Amino acid sequence: MYKINTSELNRIYLLYNKKELIHPDPLEFVYNYNDQKDREISALIASSLAYGKVNQILKSVKRILDKMLPTPYEFILSNSHEKFCSCFSGFKHRFTTDEDLVNLMMGIKYVLIKYESLEKCLLSNFSQDDVNILKAVNCFAYELSSYYSTKRSYLLPRPEHGSACKRIMLFLRWMVRNDEVDPGCWKTISASKLIIPVDTHMHKIGIKLGLTCRKSADIKTAIEITNAFKTYCPEDPTKYDFALTRFGIRDELSYKIFDNNHLS
Repeated sequence: MYKINTSELNRIYLLYNKKELIHPDPLEFVYNYNDQKDREISALIASSLAYGKVNQILKSVKRILDKMLPTPYEFILSNSHEKFCSCFSGFKHRFTTDEDLVNLMMGIKYVLIKYESLEKCLLSNFSQDDVNILKAVNCFAYELSSYYSTKRSYLLPRPEHGSACKRIMLFLRWMVRNDEVDPGCWKTISASKLIIPVDTHMHKIGIKLGLTCRKSADIKTAIEITNAFKTYCPEDPTKYDFALTRFGIRDELSYKIFDNNHLS
């Protein structure tokens, strides 16, 4: 039996799922662009670096996107491997090196040339009959990694290897959902197919709310938490993700709200 009810979840959603509460979150960079082609590229870059301390995430993403002005789409298509190496020489974000970043740029360029957009790449392996987005995510990450297929990338893990793929799932939440927070650029995929982005914050919340008992924040846990959220909102299981994860990001919010005596 889950430890929270729908009315309490909706109360949290209404309180914290607001555009003015996006900062500090790498999603804020996506709103700097109006064109979908730029939004999806900036979103993939921002979500790919969404690990570690949030202030450092914002600095790293800004450093990259400032180099890609005025449009990430044109920057990637019009530049070469050598230019990427020159632009991002010395870049470092925790485990991510300039080589990793250049490989990601080349992977995006490869996908844009082959499919025209990141959305079309994902859709090439997606069926409306699929239970969720899992199969398409595997293929999407594979295509983006094909430029350097001999080296497994921390930036582009695949669920078939057990990873929860939190950052790709986060990217997809931004691209598919549409509300006050998520821009929802893609209209062809139902939000019901999304999988919750599971990191240490969401894993901790999932345990506190009785949504999972699993000890590892892996893809099985992500699916289990997603299925639990489907009992509250089957058409949009990642609806509550942004609001709930503010408790791991914003200093003024406390996890104590999820203790039994604080739940209604």
